[in-house]
Amino acid sequence: MSIKQKLTQLSELGEFRLIEHLTGDIKLRNKSSLKGIGDDAAVLKYGGNTLVLSTDLLVEGIHFNLMYSPLKHLGYKTVVAGVSDIYAMNARPQQITVSIAVSNKISVESLDEFYSGIKLACERYNVDLIGGDTSSSMTGMMISVAALGIADEGKLVYRKGASLNDLICVSGNLGAAYAGIQILERERKIFQADNRIQPDLSGYDYVLERQLKPEARKDIIDLLGQSNILPTSMIDITNGLASDLFQICKHSKVGCRIYMEKIPIDEETAKIARELNIEPVICALNGGEDYELLFTVPLNKSEIVSSLKEISVIGHITGSDWGKKMVTSDGGEVELKAQGWN
Repeated sequence: MSIKQKLTQLSELGEFRLIEHLTGDIKLRNKSSLKGIGDDAAVLKYGGNTLVLSTDLLVEGIHFNLMYSPLKHLGYKTVVAGVSDIYAMNARPQQITVSIAVSNKISVESLDEFYSGIKLACERYNVDLIGGDTSSSMTGMMISVAALGIADEGKLVYRKGASLNDLICVSGNLGAAYAGIQILERERKIFQADNRIQPDLSGYDYVLERQLKPEARKDIIDLLGQSNILPTSMIDITNGLASDLFQICKHSKVGCRIYMEKIPIDEETAKIARELNIEPVICALNGGEDYELLFTVPLNKSEIVSSLKEISVIGHITGSDWGKKMVTSDGGEVELKAQGWN
């Protein structure tokens, strides 16, 4: 009699461990493949050109809800998801492809709206839409975007590279996109329970825009270049500050210490978080989809980077044996936990 094998549930691994499980033994066979799986994008070398390639998959019901996601905004966000990965490598996006699978509930006019958002974002980030694929779907809308960029090989920035005493920096502010999705979900549930009650989204403009129509931080890449600052490591924040900082620590084989009071949180985000009975710092640590840049710079760049608008220094890199800690407002230390988007 055979013993039935216990199957491993996907939830036991989570996203990052699942990727490692599936791809950990993959070896690169071609000299043109400089960097494969494990960063924001792959790096390819063809002749004198260094190319950077990323892919993202957006699934209805998982990454977006058409009940409150305008299709034009969704098209725009699709492009942002692709080009943000390229910027996170300190590279410049050039082209994208977009593939879609749609059910018969989507009309041609709806797809026109979706592609109008794609075209607007392509214009904003100066990238070309060069292809893709279309298919039918029995379960809802699915979107796949691939972004291709170019880079100076000597200026590429990976998740690895952070060193002891490097400063940990973030662009913009964090947690707004998470606050936005919480408001949208709250109003959706109220409406579904009683469709006579119309959603009330007044006063939430900032966090809703950060969730529905985010921007990739091309300006930060430009600013760092103009200031002659080459980050030692970098990642875009899509899974939450804690989860994405863990990725830098893992690939760089280091620890970290960040300071709660230095994490940049917009006043409106903080206000809405408290309205929802959520600590604002939780939105920043575990929310995700901010599309801000998280990066490290050498300590000797402290004066320069601290003077740059839209960049906050929130901590420093430590030895791996020091762990991953956050210093609270009262001076205590807590162990950071990666509880973001999974």
